Amino acid sequence: MHEIIIISGKGGTGKTSITAAFAHLAANHVICDLDVDAPDLHLLLAPRYVKMHEFISGNEAVIDPEKCENCLDCIDRCRFDAITENGRAPVVNPLKCEGCKVCVTFCPAGAIDYPEKNCGQWYISDSRMGPMIHAQLEPGEENSGKLVTLLRKQAREKAQAEGRELILSDGPPGIGCPVISALGGNDLAVIVTEPTPSGRHDLERVFGLCRHFRTPAGVIINKFDLNLDQTEKIDAWCHDNDIPVFARVPHDEAFTRAMVQGQVITEYESAGLADEIRGAWDNITQYLTRRA
Repeated sequence: MHEIIIISGKGGTGKTSITAAFAHLAANHVICDLDVDAPDLHLLLAPRYVKMHEFISGNEAVIDPEKCENCLDCIDRCRFDAITENGRAPVVNPLKCEGCKVCVTFCPAGAIDYPEKNCGQWYISDSRMGPMIHAQLEPGEENSGKLVTLLRKQAREKAQAEGRELILSDGPPGIGCPVISALGGNDLAVIVTEPTPSGRHDLERVFGLCRHFRTPAGVIINKFDLNLDQTEKIDAWCHDNDIPVFARVPHDEAFTRAMVQGQVITEYESAGLADEIRGAWDNITQYLTRRA
């Protein structure tokens, strides 16, 4: 079983659109959306929920006004300004509470509870392009790295149970905790970049992360024809670092027209830009075959 993750050093490079097209081209696979902070792969794949689970992670302080003596000690101790006066008893702002438990520990009246918090939901679904594991964090919630780890575990179990040969993941952008949780153990990371100075800079950063976790990486340069000078610099950098360039995809509004129709580019059209994406997928599968 192979695991391929599509990532980018920054948001907005076209990563999800390309992942969705690969999901259309691949066979016998499980699709996994690991961009749990801002998922949007479901907009193209139209999953139908089979199972829904609450994602319980961390704790949050809650003040019981019946027990509270209104001494305001919790307000003085809170370093996140998460507790404010409210007449009878202070109240905790859940968007500011970091779950540090200082107020719980030092409350002289024992009036502060510390329940686990529901941070979102994760799903096992059937999509029009195969089984899909995905999630949605509530606004402002953290622990996305923990949720990414959970989704990867579920995707592996799903693939093993159904005898599927590939896990195809839409990864988080950037180089933070969710990407770290998503990256290790993959057979290949496909980095989608664009020909701009910031795109090249972030490509170098996320490749450094791949190298740290010893994850083989290749590159797709999206909208390569918008800045040929930057494209040449990315090509040269990839050559110097022995990184394969799987495709140079031109800028084309067909991507947007396909999204408006709720389709991926390879089902929206049979030639043109779709051929470039098919060529990229062929190069990726050949690369994995050679490494096997």
